[in-house]
Amino acid sequence: MPVELAELSSLSTMLEEVTKRITSLADRAASAKDEDASGELYGIERALRGAGRRLDRLVRDQQR
Repeated sequence: MPVELAELSSLSTMLEEVTKRITSLADRAASAKDEDASGELYGIERALRGAGRRLDRLVRDQQR
């Protein structure tokens, strides 16, 4: 069963939006001096950005 390019693209967009929301939360936690929460959230942000890059690569590969 082939991977649907439209669905992959949609998921990539959704992941980007979630990442932005996590970043916003992390920034607010950092501003509030909540180092535990901000550290965890920034770690999650890094993981999501990595996942986003992998997903984007898959989308590009499927377009070929």
